[in-house]
Amino acid sequence: MQSESNVFISCTAEYKDAGLVIFGAPFDSTASYRPGARFGCKAMRAESFGIETYSPVQDKDLSDYSIFDAGDLEMSIGSANTALGQIYAASGKILRDGKIPCMLGGEHLVTLGAVRALREKYDDLYILQFDAHADLRDSYLGVKNSHACVMRRCYELVGDGRIFQLGIRSGEREEFKFAKEHTVMSRFNLEGMEEAVSRLAGKNVYFTLDLDVLEPSVFPGTGTPEPGGVSFSDLHSAIMKLQGLNIVGFDITELSPHYDQSGISVMAACKILREILLVVNN
Repeated sequence: MQSESNVFISCTAEYKDAGLVIFGAPFDSTASYRPGARFGCKAMRAESFGIETYSPVQDKDLSDYSIFDAGDLEMSIGSANTALGQIYAASGKILRDGKIPCMLGGEHLVTLGAVRALREKYDDLYILQFDAHADLRDSYLGVKNSHACVMRRCYELVGDGRIFQLGIRSGEREEFKFAKEHTVMSRFNLEGMEEAVSRLAGKNVYFTLDLDVLEPSVFPGTGTPEPGGVSFSDLHSAIMKLQGLNIVGFDITELSPHYDQSGISVMAACKILREILLVVNN
């Protein structure tokens, strides 16, 4: 068992007893604007002591559940393909052991490694994405494995109509054209969550949260801030609706803590992680 100071608050169960396994993927080598997301997972663990384990909204407490925090992978910072392979291997082991992988990024590209492993286990995998950006480019600056292309690569794994995108408010024209034909996109806010939950009921769902979906005036600690985002309350309310879904894995990405000297962004990420962990433990 790891020291309390090296794990997310209260996630100190033994691996063999845990239903959920947290691991960090501190990779940000394809960041196209401001790097630093590799420091997000450690910051969340270090500052998680500042929140309670109890959620008054859900009337649940993290201390009542068996969650194991495996720490961070030792990432190959210089190679996206190698890093994705490391994430795929870690996610695959967790899945083979009958547990749910809970990944902390890192930039959004890390999602692809986990989805590759989930897709092998679940032929009918669906993806629910909260994000400011469509991430549907076929390539970005000549690179296909980029955080700007992660949902396009995921689409190639799961196929038409299996990616639900909420909060999207940025992307090139071709990405929005592609989305009209191949994904289910709700732009600018999270008001499409109820419909998404209805359509995803009974499906195996991977949830990916890019924290830049939040309004940067309340969450400045991210590498690609996009004005016009959702409020923390709106995000929190949408997270509560995950209770109606079969979440088989999830991630939180794109926290770059050093862009917010107040520390509020880290605390917001910690609170959202607590709520997701409790929702998945339904």
